[in-house]
Amino acid sequence: MSTTTQMSARDRILSLLDANSFVEIGALVTKRNTDFNLQGKEAPSDGVITGYGVIHGRLAYVYGQDVSVMNGTMGEMHAKKIMALYDLALKVGAPVIGFVDCAGLRLQEATDALAAFGGIYLKQAQASGIIPQITAVVGSCGGGSAVLASMSDFVFMEEKNGKLFVNAPNTLDGNNTGKCDTAAAGYMAAKGVADFVCGTDEALVEGIRGLMAVLPYNNAEEAAGETDTDDLNRTLDNLTAELSDTTLALSDISDNSLFIEVKKDYAKEMVTGFIRLNGMTVGAVANRTAELDEKGKTVAKYEDRLTTAGCYKAESFVKFCDAFGIPVLTLTNVSGYAATVPEASSIGIAAAKLTYAFASATVPKINVITEKAYGSAYVTMNSKHIGADLVYALEGAKIGTMDAGLAVQIMYSDELKGEDAVKLKEEKAKEYDALSQSALAAAKRGYVDAVLAPDALRKHLLYGFEMLFTKRESLPAKKHGTV
Repeated sequence: MSTTTQMSARDRILSLLDANSFVEIGALVTKRNTDFNLQGKEAPSDGVITGYGVIHGRLAYVYGQDVSVMNGTMGEMHAKKIMALYDLALKVGAPVIGFVDCAGLRLQEATDALAAFGGIYLKQAQASGIIPQITAVVGSCGGGSAVLASMSDFVFMEEKNGKLFVNAPNTLDGNNTGKCDTAAAGYMAAKGVADFVCGTDEALVEGIRGLMAVLPYNNAEEAAGETDTDDLNRTLDNLTAELSDTTLALSDISDNSLFIEVKKDYAKEMVTGFIRLNGMTVGAVANRTAELDEKGKTVAKYEDRLTTAGCYKAESFVKFCDAFGIPVLTLTNVSGYAATVPEASSIGIAAAKLTYAFASATVPKINVITEKAYGSAYVTMNSKHIGADLVYALEGAKIGTMDAGLAVQIMYSDELKGEDAVKLKEEKAKEYDALSQSALAAAKRGYVDAVLAPDALRKHLLYGFEMLFTKRESLPAKKHGTV
């Protein structure tokens, strides 16, 4: 059974929507099945409240499973109400937001209940990339409901009561909840399933409202903009100190320090989230080499390498941004791929998927090389070679095949065996660095559009995205790619 949460299903919906804007649909719908003594059980609204209202003055469709009615179980009419909501949302181009608190499939309805799940999955697949879909897990979300949540664009979980699982922790071989609660919000966030974890229902509702403030409500309109009150000429005086922890750098770059980080507890060496530039929503992807606390002290370090998890995290985020016309900014600091046995079998396909995501995205794309950009990992990270519209490099950035010292060791392996090997290596490394590794050398070949002082970066990003605002690009005609 699902754990009862602080707020009721109706309370959550009313808190999410602007005051006095909720209009309920299908309040009189109830179950049809009378088998297994169901004829004697009341099922008001068949356990799910559905309707529409506005968030920040814009239309949104909402459903909330009511755990007080048959434990919120999913039955035929329950699902048909959600499917009808999707039909309306697709017709008018508005997002669907669901609060899930469900004991699972209604066993008494058997194949009718299974058909119900399938119907919702079909609607979700049809809506994907057309309207944003958000699922908030506020209670139990198991079995088929976990698939429903994972088919959404963003998953919110309430930290204490939210439980997300296909198979419950106690049913896993050799496991139990006391050993490892695989359904817990923290576990799911660390594995990249939950995008946001919130301590209370109230914080969860505010988190969804905050996210909706920066998202477009369908794929044919622009993201919600706002009048920029930040200084367009503001310099980034602390950017150099923030480049290791790019969550701080992105906050500094953004209007009024707005940064909504997505999947912050997963693959922390790769940062994804939304910022604003001159009031416009921009999706940000950044490599990260350190985690700093409020006092600027390093609490964790990460390699400057692409990992499998980091590539998948960035890939899904870029695909979402491209589907909804959100420009993409990347901050690149990468020296290669993760070199471990576990990564050996997976990093190739993960990097291929990220490369494909950047290369096939037609939204405005700007890349900033902050420190190092080496090898094919650099190419993968939104380089000009795979379609970035503008590439900037900060002063002192290095761009090339690999570290100059390693390159010299390979190229001059025979010459570096004599008595003057150390001196020769230093000379050749310096020469290689000047000719082939510097941002200036890349700029001379047209691979970098400008080499910038760190404090001037925000201004150039504003100029660049403003210039690219009307970008139109068409890819070769095809049904879809296969990468």
